[in-house]
Amino acid sequence: MTVYHERIEVRTRGAVDTVDVTDRVAKAVRASGVANGICAIAVLHTTAGIFVNENADPDVQRDVVAALAKLVPERGDYAHAEGNSPGHIKSVLVGSSLAIPIRDGALELGTWQGIYLAEFDGPRDRHATITVIGDPGG
Repeated sequence: MTVYHERIEVRTRGAVDTVDVTDRVAKAVRASGVANGICAIAVLHTTAGIFVNENADPDVQRDVVAALAKLVPERGDYAHAEGNSPGHIKSVLVGSSLAIPIRDGALELGTWQGIYLAEFDGPRDRHATITVIGDPGG
């Protein structure tokens, strides 16, 4: 059994943003030497998230951001003094971690799936940890 950890930094571009990190996660899986197992990705912030969604049409990401804005408006009766309550709430809705199977040394994602870091209080430098657990190839 092999356990491999890698931390990545992601610079977001706007107050709300999604950044495709699929290639960076796939690179970490290859570096781990794990042939079959699980890749866990966790965002280390309370106003950011991580999710899997379509990576073929950028309109899908815009639709996700727009739907979250309707669910959690920027102005509301929020008690948090910092003013970033919408970011915290969106982070809870999207989630801060996920797990993806590894098969034959690669992430097992569907044809149109990609991994996205979601920014809800930016722009900022964000960090995520990638943990790969499994059996090495050979």
